[in-house]
Amino acid sequence: MAKVRHYKKIEKNLVASLMNKIRVFFGFLGGLFVKFFKICDSKLTIMVVPHSQSKVLNFQTNVFALTLGVVLLGGVISSFVYFNRKAASSSAEIGRLMSENRRTLASLDELRDENNNLLQTAKRFQTSLSQSLSLLGINQTSSVAKASMNDSDLSSLFDTQEQVTGSTREAADIRKLNAYLEGAVQPIEQIGKMLESQETLFSDIPNIWPIRGGIGHISMQFGQNVHPITGQWYIHKGLDFSTWRSGDPIVATANGQVVTVAYDSGFGNYVVIKHKHGIYTRYCHMSTVRVKKGQQVSQRQVIGAIGNTGVTTGPHLHYEVHIGSDVVDPAKYVNVKLAK
Repeated sequence: MAKVRHYKKIEKNLVASLMNKIRVFFGFLGGLFVKFFKICDSKLTIMVVPHSQSKVLNFQTNVFALTLGVVLLGGVISSFVYFNRKAASSSAEIGRLMSENRRTLASLDELRDENNNLLQTAKRFQTSLSQSLSLLGINQTSSVAKASMNDSDLSSLFDTQEQVTGSTREAADIRKLNAYLEGAVQPIEQIGKMLESQETLFSDIPNIWPIRGGIGHISMQFGQNVHPITGQWYIHKGLDFSTWRSGDPIVATANGQVVTVAYDSGFGNYVVIKHKHGIYTRYCHMSTVRVKKGQQVSQRQVIGAIGNTGVTTGPHLHYEVHIGSDVVDPAKYVNVKLAK
C-alpha cells in the first residue's frame, strides 16, 4: 500500500508540474499577444509641413492601420505592374497576329491570282485539246463531258455565279478543273496510243533533220534561187544544210534501202535511199559514204559525212525528196519551222 501511495504522489506531482508549465506557456503567449496589440495600437502622428507658411497638416493613426495601408498599397502597385506586363504581352501578341493575318491575306490574294491564271491556261488547254481531238477523229463526249459535271467543256467553270465569293469560289473552281483534267486523261491516252500505233509510219516517211543532233542551218531553200557560181536564176531542187565545216554526220531521214551510191561531177559523192510509199531521198556533196548499195538503213542511222565534193562553194549537204518522178520541197518533210 505504501508503494501505491508513493506512485500516486509522484503522478500527482507530474500532473501538477505539467499543468503549471502549460499555464506558464499560455501566459507567455497571452503576454506576447497583448504586447503585439499594444504595439499595433500605438498611436502615430504624421505631420505634413509645407515649405510655404501654410498650416501644418497632422494625421493620427496607429501602427496596425499604417502597416495595413502599406500592405494594401504594395498589393495595388504589384497588381498594376503585373497587369501592365500582361497587357504589354497581349498587345505584342495581337500585333504579331495582325501581321500574320496581313501575310495570310497577301498569300490568299496571290493564290487567287494564280488560280485565275490556272483557269485561263485550262481554257486554252481545253480549246487546243478539242481541236486536236476533232482532227484525230476522237469522240470526246463520253470522257470529258462527264468529268466536266454536266458540261462538255469548261463553260460551267468560267461561268461561275458571281454570288459565290472568297475561298469557296476558288475551291469550287479547282474541284471543277480537277474533274475536267481527270476526264481529259482518257482522250490524251488515246492520242498516245494512236501515235504509238503510227510510230512505224513516222519512221518510214522522211520527217527529221538530216544532220545528226539537229545542228547546222539551211543555207539555200527549195525553189527559185540565184546560182552561187553562175549567178543565173535557176530552180533549186532541194535544201542545202550547212555547218560551216566538213565531217559532220549525215543521217537517213527514214527507214529504207540504199539504191544508189555513186559520184557525179555536180553532186559529188551522193547516196539515194528508197523508202516506202514511193518516196526517195538524195544526199549529195558527201566527203565520206558509210553505206553500200542494197543495204537496209533505219531512221537516224549515219550514212556519211558532210563534204565539199562536186560543184560547191563550201562544205554542205544538198538534200532532196522525190515522190515517184516528182521533186518536192523537203521543208515539208523536215521537222522544223523555217524562218522566212
